[in-house]
Amino acid sequence: MKNTEYDFESVIERKNTNSLKWDLFGDDLPMWVADMDFRVAPQIEKAIQKRAEHPVFGYSIVPDSLFGAYISWWDRRYDFKMSREDMLYATGVMPSISSMIRCLSEENDNILIQSPVYHVFYYVIEDNNRNVLENELIYEDGVYRIDFDDLDEKLSDSKMMILCNPHNPIGKIWSKEELARIGELCRKHDVILVTDEIHCDLTDPGLKYNPFMTSSDYDKSILCLSPSKSFNIAGFQSSIVYSKNEDLLTKIKTQLHVDSSDSANVFAVSAVEAAYNESEEWLEALRDVLYENKQTVKDYLSSELPVVKLVECDATYLLWLDCSDLNISSKVLSEFLRQNQGLFLSPGVQFGQCGDKFMRMNIACPQKLLKEGLDKLKVGVIALNNIKSFQ
Repeated sequence: MKNTEYDFESVIERKNTNSLKWDLFGDDLPMWVADMDFRVAPQIEKAIQKRAEHPVFGYSIVPDSLFGAYISWWDRRYDFKMSREDMLYATGVMPSISSMIRCLSEENDNILIQSPVYHVFYYVIEDNNRNVLENELIYEDGVYRIDFDDLDEKLSDSKMMILCNPHNPIGKIWSKEELARIGELCRKHDVILVTDEIHCDLTDPGLKYNPFMTSSDYDKSILCLSPSKSFNIAGFQSSIVYSKNEDLLTKIKTQLHVDSSDSANVFAVSAVEAAYNESEEWLEALRDVLYENKQTVKDYLSSELPVVKLVECDATYLLWLDCSDLNISSKVLSEFLRQNQGLFLSPGVQFGQCGDKFMRMNIACPQKLLKEGLDKLKVGVIALNNIKSFQ
């Protein structure tokens, strides 16, 4: 479905802008880290330009209007009613989770994650001297599901669980029933549940994600939210922490302050308010574009590269590619594609050992770049197979 009001087709030159995605490694076509190659919503651009016109860029406060933007967004889109007194400002979801690990657990405690999962979860647990406990998702017939028996067993030896909803990298929206069962098991074992819902708005058209807190009333749950993925404004470093548990929230508030993770940069408030209050129409157009891109990948792989299979998903712009038929480790495949084609996809092993036969592909880019990336993938896989056939 083509959208003529917003420009999702122009290729914007991002090299030499201190871009993590485009400048860190210098690859010809980076399709790894989760930011988009689209221009932001015009309302956000206008709000930032207006703030930039003021010649003083001192310390900023976080006004109630920012929290009001969150409250209004989740109420009207997801029927999730938040209250201001249960919200804290933070510089980002991962800084928040790192602070929560420090103030709500002890060194050597077990923290459970559901692999394959966002690789930074591993780092933030291990860097804080806690132990990673994996509840591996079951992959059968191209579909992922939760191993609840294993989850029950491992939660009995866990202090905290970090949930990803929708799940990165598999792009799955957890059902209300699945979320309710997770809440029941966390309650059973008295485990603190931290739920990262940063990809919540990026679902296929017609689909909505289920906030954990509208699916479960578990009282030791903490929600992390941010518009950074939905509106491509991660560089403004802005998020919130939400919990109805006053004791947990008090501890987190103290730790965020100790960690200097509770203040906003000078553009953050303008960006967030313009996103939630003025850019909903842009988001809907974006979701159509991302869905079209997903269909492009699905059709291309089916007709041009059937040895690589797309794992069906219903959320995020990160596609999980099943490369198991290539019979090669994801790290070797990733390095070969970079050296042979200048194409950088994330090796699945980053997301847990169970992801080693997979690759993650970021499709949040104009169709021109997407098709270029698919062609590079095809040529690279063919070249790799030719090399292997002579070994």
